[in-house]
Amino acid sequence: MRRGGGLATPGRALYKWEIVGYSGDQWTMLLGEHEHSLDDKNRLTLPAKLRAAFEEGVVVTKGLDGCLFAYPRDEWEGMVSRLKTLDPLAEATRKLHRHFFGGAAQGELDRQGRMVLPPTLIEHAGLGREVTVAGVHDHLEIWDRAKWRQQLHEAEGSAEDVAERLAN
Repeated sequence: MRRGGGLATPGRALYKWEIVGYSGDQWTMLLGEHEHSLDDKNRLTLPAKLRAAFEEGVVVTKGLDGCLFAYPRDEWEGMVSRLKTLDPLAEATRKLHRHFFGGAAQGELDRQGRMVLPPTLIEHAGLGREVTVAGVHDHLEIWDRAKWRQQLHEAEGSAEDVAERLAN
């Protein structure tokens, strides 16, 4: 991400741009909305600007709200760590573990930046040929395009209400 800081001088502004990010390992935030199609072999081509995050592999699993989640391998490990902290004897935990782990599939991107989506996951999310890939900070959501548009329409009026409730 770039951040500009304006330095005012008489008659004009001078801007200095810098990279804002983490020191150490390269970290890429997954952002944006991208329209793609599944091919006949159930392969999804990831947008070129998102592929670097998946160089070490990808884990695709059942998402929430009717989509699939695709995590870079290291972010998936973070999700696993969070889920492991839940009480395994609690029924809700067992259901959540089944949901995320039971249908999960590990894979690699091919040279064209494609990943294969298993038929069971395609069926779970009701994906047609036309899909939308949405970057959601540390993972991707893969939606049937029509469902995605419906989700956006429904969220339009409620985003402000949700933000207000979370702020209090």
